Amino acid sequence: MSPAKADIDVFSVIADPTRRAILDRLRAGPAPVNEIAADFSQSRPAISKHLRVLKASRLVTEEKVGRERLYTLRPAPLQKAMAWLEGYRAFWGRNLESLKRYLEDT
Repeated sequence: MSPAKADIDVFSVIADPTRRAILDRLRAGPAPVNEIAADFSQSRPAISKHLRVLKASRLVTEEKVGRERLYTLRPAPLQKAMAWLEGYRAFWGRNLESLKRYLEDT
């Protein structure tokens, strides 16, 4: 997978609100699919599909423990998204400061 493709994948993956909620849930620690699915009104197969997408994007890992598969958050791929957003934070900080000075001067 090319670096550009990986960037697009992370953004498209986190664009889905259910996937973001699953990532938020996994911040509390690893969990099996049934436990994750219990937090959602969607069916277990739908949550499993979201987990497959998250796994393919390397945002989660899957480990077989006994009869269960535990899903664990791997936030490293989000660093690229965070770095991209950080540039906009600086941009807005500068522009808001300029707006503040303009409004104070008028």
